[in-house]
Amino acid sequence: MKHLLTAAMDRDEAVALLDLAEDMHQIQDRELKKLPALRGRTVVNLFFEDSTRTRSSFEIAGKWLSADVINVSGKGSSASKGESLRDTGLTIAAMGVDGVVVRSGASGAPALLADWIGRPVVNAGDGTHEHPTQALLDAFALRRRIHGPDAARGKALDGVRVAIVGDIAHSRVARSNALLLPALGAEVTLVGPPSLLPLAAADGTRLGVRAETSLDTVIAEQPDALMLLRVQLERQAGKVAPSAAEYITGWSLTDERLARLPQTRIMHPGPMNRGLELSSRAADSDASTVLEQVTAGVSVRMAVLYSLLASDQGGSR
Repeated sequence: MKHLLTAAMDRDEAVALLDLAEDMHQIQDRELKKLPALRGRTVVNLFFEDSTRTRSSFEIAGKWLSADVINVSGKGSSASKGESLRDTGLTIAAMGVDGVVVRSGASGAPALLADWIGRPVVNAGDGTHEHPTQALLDAFALRRRIHGPDAARGKALDGVRVAIVGDIAHSRVARSNALLLPALGAEVTLVGPPSLLPLAAADGTRLGVRAETSLDTVIAEQPDALMLLRVQLERQAGKVAPSAAEYITGWSLTDERLARLPQTRIMHPGPMNRGLELSSRAADSDASTVLEQVTAGVSVRMAVLYSLLASDQGGSR
């Protein structure tokens, strides 16, 4: 694997990466959480958008693998003075770094950076395009819930029914999961208000996923997992979208809807808007995998960094 820019990968590759993340997951039970795998390597986290979970977990992942990790934010870099992404990337590469993790509000920015700098690049979220490590950690957490933490290795998600609910149009998480989960054998349904479903309308058939506008219809089908997406108010300026009250009525996982899902795992990539996408009872219930997803983020990102920087095996992604 040369880069990780997309969640579009074949089944065997995805399962192998999830299994490697299982190996990395074991370090979290150790008193000393360190592996020497990336000693002497330098990784730059180049984040042009705010982040807590993704940036912190990439930093922890790099440090637990003994890499030197440098965090660069758009607000504190020369990009805030007008420097182009290309010049910023070439400057970082000229300093001798071994890999770059990049988050950008511009769709396609990580792929451009990968072409420019000749170093491994990880897409940590680009605009409304993709967020591949989020999809991987979602699959990792769900696989453990479905098969059990001690029996997940080597397994996929054949026949698992996953409904992804919310602001599909603006969600890079939805797009990456719509690519990865079917490759693992899952059946994916995208659910949301009609004005926030253009991704499903445009890509549903091509991606092999189904689109629905009624959450209650999907709940009646008793999916194995329900993934609630953050309503991205910052990306909706000037666009037609339901009011908060309309959204809660039609698409929020309320306490009443939660009661109709006794066996469904409740997922959310975070950050959560409690009371909007889901109730606090849903977020804190035994069915919730929210904190498991956060924990999985470190393991998956360790696996990705290891695959890119510690292996000599090539390939392009």
